[in-house]
Amino acid sequence: MSTPPQPPHESEQHTPRRWPGHRRKREQLPYPHGIHPALVPGIAVEDRKLSYGTDRTVFLVTAVCIAAFIAWGVLSTETLATASTAALGWVTGNTGWFFTAMSTLAVLFMLVVGFTKTGRIPLGTDEEEPEYSFFAWLAMLFAAGMGIGLMFFGASEPLNHFGAGVPGFGAAPGSEEMTVFALVQTAFHWALNPWAMYAVVGAAIAYGAYRRGRAPLISRIFVPLLGKKRAEGGVGKLIDIFAIFATLFGTAASLGIGAVQIAQGLQIVAGWGPFGNGGLIAIIAVLTAGFVVSAVSGIARGIRYLSSTNLILAFLLALFVFVAGPTVLLLDLVPAVFSTYLQEYLWLTGQTGAWGEETAGFAGGWTVFYWAWWLSWSPFVGMFIAKISRGRTLRQFVTVVLVVPSSMCVLWFIVMGGTAMHLQQTGTDLAGAGGQEATLFAMLDALPLSAITSVLAMLIIGIFFVTSADSASIVMGTLSQRGDPDPHKGVVIFWGLCLGGIAVVMLLAGGGDALTGMQNLVTVSALPFAVVVLLLMVAFYKELHHDPATIRARFASAAMRKAVIHGIEEHGDDFALQVEHAGGLRAAGEAFDSHDPVVTEWYRQVDEHGNEIEHVYKEEDTSP
Repeated sequence: MSTPPQPPHESEQHTPRRWPGHRRKREQLPYPHGIHPALVPGIAVEDRKLSYGTDRTVFLVTAVCIAAFIAWGVLSTETLATASTAALGWVTGNTGWFFTAMSTLAVLFMLVVGFTKTGRIPLGTDEEEPEYSFFAWLAMLFAAGMGIGLMFFGASEPLNHFGAGVPGFGAAPGSEEMTVFALVQTAFHWALNPWAMYAVVGAAIAYGAYRRGRAPLISRIFVPLLGKKRAEGGVGKLIDIFAIFATLFGTAASLGIGAVQIAQGLQIVAGWGPFGNGGLIAIIAVLTAGFVVSAVSGIARGIRYLSSTNLILAFLLALFVFVAGPTVLLLDLVPAVFSTYLQEYLWLTGQTGAWGEETAGFAGGWTVFYWAWWLSWSPFVGMFIAKISRGRTLRQFVTVVLVVPSSMCVLWFIVMGGTAMHLQQTGTDLAGAGGQEATLFAMLDALPLSAITSVLAMLIIGIFFVTSADSASIVMGTLSQRGDPDPHKGVVIFWGLCLGGIAVVMLLAGGGDALTGMQNLVTVSALPFAVVVLLLMVAFYKELHHDPATIRARFASAAMRKAVIHGIEEHGDDFALQVEHAGGLRAAGEAFDSHDPVVTEWYRQVDEHGNEIEHVYKEEDTSP
C-alpha cells in the first residue's frame, strides 16, 4: 500500500509563520494550581523532558515472537500454511462483520470529530501555525496514498471484478456497466474507509504529542481510558506490541507483492524465469540489502529525495497511460465512478455474509482482507500524517485527509483499471496474462513504448520497496524505543530484516499462490489491533471532551445563556453584557470543577522527589 516519505528534517523545514499580537509565553514554575484548565494552550512533546531508549519488554517480546514465527515458516511451511488457512476461515467467518463495522465506524467517528464542536481543536498548541504550507501538506498526503499496493492492484483488481463480476451488482461480467461497477467496488476498498482508519490513528497521535505533550506512541493515547500507570505499564506495552505486529505483517505483505510483481516484470521484459520461491526470496534479499545499506549509510535525506522522485515517476507513468490509453473513456469514467461510489456507499457497506455464500466468499477474499490490511498500515501511515499535520485543526485534518488521498487513489484506479478493462474488451487478453502480478506489465505491453514503461514500473516498485522498509522500520523503532522520533540504527535495521523475513514466510506459506499466503496472515494478524483501534477511538474522544478549547466552548455557551436570561429578567429589552464575579447558579462554571484531576493531571508534572512542577503560562503582550 502506501509508502509515505519522511517529512523534511527540522533543519530543512521552513520556519513557521507567526502572527503578531497577543501571545502566551511558556515558563516552568512551581505549580500551585495557578492556571485554569480552560486556559492551558497545550503542551508540545518537545516541552516535556521525556527519556527515550529501548523498551526492553516491548522489543524482546516482539523480537522473540517474530523470530519464532519466521523459524516456524522456514522449518515447517506446511503446518504454518494449514494453521493460517484455518485461522483465516475462523476470522472471516466469525469476525468479518467486525472488520466491516470497524472501518465504517472509523468514517463516522472522524466525521463527528471533524464537524462537531471538537473540529475547532488544533493538533498543536493554541495559535500554533502549521509547519507546512497548505500545498506542501497536500503533496505529502498525496505521497502517503501512493505505493506498491497501487502498482500491484491498480490494473489487476478492477480487471478481476470486471471478469468475475461482483455479487449484488445487476450487471453481467464483462459488460460495459460492469466497467463502472468494478471501479466502484475497487474505490470502496481504497478510498474513504482506509483513510478514515489512518486518520483515526494519525489524529490521535498528533493530538497526544503536540497538544498533550505525550510520547508519540499508540499506548499513550490510552491514558484517559487506562490511566497513566497502566498506559505506561504492562497494558500499554501490550498495545505497542500489537501495533508493531500489525505494522510488520501489513508492510511485509506490501514487500511480498512487490517482489512477486518485480519477478513477473523481469520475466516479461528480460526473459528471466519463471521464478520459483527461491528466485522471489533472492529478490527480497537484494532489496532488503538495499534498505540496510541506506539505513547504515545514514542517507536519510537521500531516501526522502528518492521518495519524492518516485512519486514523480509514478505520476508520469499514470499520465502516459492516460494519454496512450482510452483517454475519452477515462474522462467519462471519472464522474461516473465518483458519483456512483458516493451513491452506493451504504449499500456496499452492507454486502456481508448475510447475503449468502457468494457474497460471503467475495467479502472474505477481498473486502475483509483490505480492512485488515489498512488496519495493519494505520500505525505506519498514521504516524506520518500526524507529523505533517501539526498545527492544523481537526476540521481541516478530517476534511483534507479523507478527501485528497482518497480521490488520488480513485483517479489512479480509473486510469490503470479503466485502461486494462478497455484493452480486455477490445481483444487483448490481460486476464490470461499469468495472474494479478502480470496484469500491469501485460497492459503496458499493449501500449506504445512498453520496453521503457515496463522498466520504469519495475524501478518504481523497487524504490517503493526500499523506502517502505526504511520508513516502516523507523516507525517500529519508535514504537520499541519509547516514542523516540530518531530510533537507533541497529534497532531500525533489525526491524527491516524482520520485514524481509516475514515477507519470505508469507511467500512460502502461500505455496503456489503467494498472494493467498499474504492475505491469510495479514487478515489474521490484524484482529488484535482492530480491537486496539476500537478502544483508541473511545479514549481519543474522551480526551477531546476535556480539551481546553472544549471547556472554553462550554463556558462560553453557559455564560451567554445565563447572562441573556438574567438580563431579560432584570432589564427587559434594555441590557448589555459585561463580565463580573458571580457565584452560585449564575456562575458559568457552576457544574465544573477546575481542580478535578481529569482536567488538570495531563499538564501537571512531578520531579524525581515527587514534588509538583508544571508548565504554566503567563499572558504577555508580544506585539511590536
